[in-house]
Amino acid sequence: MAGVTVNPVKFLREVRSEMARVAWPARKETAVTTALVFAMAVAAALFFFIIDQFAGLAIRMLFGAGG
Repeated sequence: MAGVTVNPVKFLREVRSEMARVAWPARKETAVTTALVFAMAVAAALFFFIIDQFAGLAIRMLFGAGG
């Protein structure tokens, strides 16, 4: 690390230059993707809830615990 110089102004210029090259998604694409992420999260939560309920039922039946 010896001899490394830090120039914040140059760094900020480079960051700004890189940010200009980023291909930002359109508002509609962002909304659709966000909705899909939420839908998949709900689907996964329901799936694991159902699996958990069946597993709990099977364990209670196996060991004869009341419930």
